[in-house]
Amino acid sequence: MSETDPVEESAADDRDLYDVATWEPRSAVDRAAVAVHGVLAGNARALLVLFAALVFLGQVGGVVWLASRNPALGIVALLSAVPAFALVAFVWRQDVAQKEPLGTLAATFVLSVLFASFAATINTALGGLFRSVGVWGLVLYFFLIVGPGEELVKWLAVRLYAYERSEFDAVIDGAVYGAVAGLGFATIENTLYVVQGFVRAQQSGATQAIGAALGTATSRALAGPGHVIYSAWAGYYLGLAKFNPENRGPIVVKGLLIAALIHALYNSIVTVAPLGGLSLLGYLGFVIVYDGIFFYLLYRKLARYRDSYASTVDGESERRDDATIEADGSDDGPVWDAPETGDDTEPETTNDSER
Repeated sequence: MSETDPVEESAADDRDLYDVATWEPRSAVDRAAVAVHGVLAGNARALLVLFAALVFLGQVGGVVWLASRNPALGIVALLSAVPAFALVAFVWRQDVAQKEPLGTLAATFVLSVLFASFAATINTALGGLFRSVGVWGLVLYFFLIVGPGEELVKWLAVRLYAYERSEFDAVIDGAVYGAVAGLGFATIENTLYVVQGFVRAQQSGATQAIGAALGTATSRALAGPGHVIYSAWAGYYLGLAKFNPENRGPIVVKGLLIAALIHALYNSIVTVAPLGGLSLLGYLGFVIVYDGIFFYLLYRKLARYRDSYASTVDGESERRDDATIEADGSDDGPVWDAPETGDDTEPETTNDSER
């Protein structure tokens, strides 16, 4: 396809086609547009992070402040993220290529915490509309809004920073950063639920509000690993997309679809199915089975990458080392072997008369 407009292509060279088929900054508005574009293009990521921080402070800043003012409440909220953290550590250990630096992992975690406010805003704005329809409206809400929205903001936390870094140099790195983004999201979400449970208990006159917060933290601890698993799926395909630029878009979409569907199905089962009447032990059993299935499938994918790495990259390194050793041996030879000169004359040290 031609990049030249037909008018410009057919017009005489001296014809002025400004604002018709060509453009350059001439007027004050033009120059202002150039300046604004330069600011936005050069600082788009920083502006997005700043906007996320403002939304975050306006939405959950009070919750975080309350948790920080009550050390016991803050500890309970953080403890709820321990299972999710353990899962991230396991995924991190599967990275056979090169372990990711702490700074990039931390940045991904923080970005996920901030971007969680975007998902919370959308969920709050549209939740009432879908809930008014009934049970099936709630299911649609999970599949159309909650699942895609939350997985997209976690994916964005990886795409915005870690994806562009030189240390993101293997497909499996995407799963690691995706898992960390899931941990960040789970941490702030758990904190929000725990603090809300604490406040409600206080308002109802409960004498042991911290006990209510502990109960909420226990249930949230079971939900946290799911966030890690879902976003690790999306992250893995983001890593695959980075090294397959010709199919980057479809690969990214595939990862997000998988993550969103698993996420939405979990929410639908927990909310719509009669799981509310289950005991804590029964709920724990469901979470282990559900998350276990998709974690096992993720693990098989990571294991396949690990095995392929061992048989190709490590194998190639061993072959190069063997080739180097063989080359060195053929050039120098053991120090006790006499070189083959092709000369029939015996060395002087073998002359019997001179022994």
